[in-house]
Amino acid sequence: MADTAAPPQVAAPAGPGINPLARKLNKILETRLDNDKEMLEALKALSTFFVENSLRTRRNLRGDIERRSLAINEEFVHIFKQVKEELESINEDVQAMSSCCEDMSSRLKAAKEQTQDLIVKTTKLQAENQRLEMKAQVADAFIAKFQLTPDEMNLLRGTKDEPITEDFFKALGRVKQIHDDVKILLRTNQQRAGLEIMEQMALLQETSYERLYRWTQNECRTLTQESCDISPVLAQAMEALQDRPVLYKYTLDEFGTARRSAVVRGFIDALTRGGLGGTPRPIEMHSHDPLRYVGDMLAWLHQATASEKEHLEAMLKLVTIQGVEENIQEVVGHITEGVCRPLKVRIEQVIVAEPGAVLLYKISNLLKFYHHTISGIVGNSAATLLTTIEEMHLLSKKIFFNSLSLHASKLMDKVELPPPDLGPSSALNQTLNLLREVLASHDSSVVPLDARQADFVQVLSCVLDPLLQMCTMSASNLGTADMATFMVNSLYMMKTTLALFEFTDKRLEMLQFQIEAHLDTLINEQASYVLTRAGLSYIYNSVQQHKPEQGPLSNLPSLDSVSLKVAMAQFDRYLSAPDSLLMSQLNFLLSATVKEQIIKQSTELVCRAYSEIYAAVVDPSNKYKDPETVLHRSPHQVQALLS
Repeated sequence: MADTAAPPQVAAPAGPGINPLARKLNKILETRLDNDKEMLEALKALSTFFVENSLRTRRNLRGDIERRSLAINEEFVHIFKQVKEELESINEDVQAMSSCCEDMSSRLKAAKEQTQDLIVKTTKLQAENQRLEMKAQVADAFIAKFQLTPDEMNLLRGTKDEPITEDFFKALGRVKQIHDDVKILLRTNQQRAGLEIMEQMALLQETSYERLYRWTQNECRTLTQESCDISPVLAQAMEALQDRPVLYKYTLDEFGTARRSAVVRGFIDALTRGGLGGTPRPIEMHSHDPLRYVGDMLAWLHQATASEKEHLEAMLKLVTIQGVEENIQEVVGHITEGVCRPLKVRIEQVIVAEPGAVLLYKISNLLKFYHHTISGIVGNSAATLLTTIEEMHLLSKKIFFNSLSLHASKLMDKVELPPPDLGPSSALNQTLNLLREVLASHDSSVVPLDARQADFVQVLSCVLDPLLQMCTMSASNLGTADMATFMVNSLYMMKTTLALFEFTDKRLEMLQFQIEAHLDTLINEQASYVLTRAGLSYIYNSVQQHKPEQGPLSNLPSLDSVSLKVAMAQFDRYLSAPDSLLMSQLNFLLSATVKEQIIKQSTELVCRAYSEIYAAVVDPSNKYKDPETVLHRSPHQVQALLS
């Protein structure tokens, strides 16, 4: 079949009468084997036993197919018979199981009828059990939320001798939490239970706070050593007591009282006994040195004040209410109040003994510094201690200025005559040395800048004004040049002393004005001295006073050409040696710069005078014959020779 070629297609004749054989043949030829799956399967099955394409096999094909079909049917019958036997066996088993189930069902029905009451009762008991378990859970949760455990109750109601631990604060916090949470019950229909629990917790809170206060009070009373350690439990106690302002305030007062006695005792021990083993030595051992004595006492107080503030900060570090800083400052003020009396007595003794103006001023600055420093630590609440230090500062300052005033009054009571060299007097030197020491200590002081400047102005006024008055009175009986020289030297000494220090600009400017005034006097005196010794004084005065109506200048006495030539001869000798005509007072000047300034400016005055004389001589109205022979040097030549 496979190797047989397909026969050629035969065209079907048109018309209604078609041969049936031709129709079948056309149908077979039109069939597409690749789309006919049944045909393909049949051919595939045929190929398994039709292996030879011959005439005999083609003739026997139908019989072979029928025999093969019969064999297959016989095999199917045999297999189906086995299946039927198995199904019959299963049916017997199912029937047996059905009978068993019917028996069991009937027995269960009978048992159910018998146990129905028991099941109903059991169901009811189970429901009741669940309901009771739910109530028990609710009750346990309610008790856990709104009641304390026996251990917590014992912690809060402990005896006086039992210490406070951190567990106490946990229990107290639990009480506060219950007291706050119970307010929820008041909004429900459980108001009675809420009120009872709230009352119970309130009573327990009061009992707990009372016990906590007693314990904290006893703890504070034990803090009487010079150095105390604040335990964490005490800090927690203060945190808890902040909810009771009265107990909180009483506890701070108790702490302040205990620490006050400790600080007073420590201060007295520092004064009289010193440290452990004698180191440091007692402060009283240095009472012969007033500055160190006062400084050691104030330094001890400064350290004690800072330490007490640190103790309070450690104790109140967990407190969150407002005003903690004010509480700290108030308690520190109370603690330090106890040392005010012994401090005041000792400083007063030092000040009243008047150790000297310089020491008094140093002590005054020291007191001012510690007043500023301590107030920076504790603010102004430690009013008593700061007031005491301020009073001592004002007392030392008052006695210091009294000492300066007394020194100034002594200067005025006994005015010394100027020394022969017209230099500063011994009283001036002593006073300037005193002023220098005061200003040096002032510059090294650590008080604020504004306060130092105000003190500086007052010190200068108290010292310099009497000094200037003393110098003026001392020089009042001297000649003009001597007085000017003495005043320039004295003022120069004052100026050089003040120039080393700050805040002296105004005073230096005032002294410079006075020096320049006296310098003008010396310049005029030196110029007059030169003109007199050089023979030009009379001529210069006559030229200045001459008026045109008096006639020619050459007709006046001693102003003729001969007299002028004689004067010019003397002036030439001066020009050849200008330094020969210096006043003796100029050699007494302490400042070489001032001396050079006087010589320079006096020389300028001499040149100016010569210029006026020269102009008058060469003036034709004065009728000098051959003025070039009378004054043979021009003003420029004279100026060149003297410069």
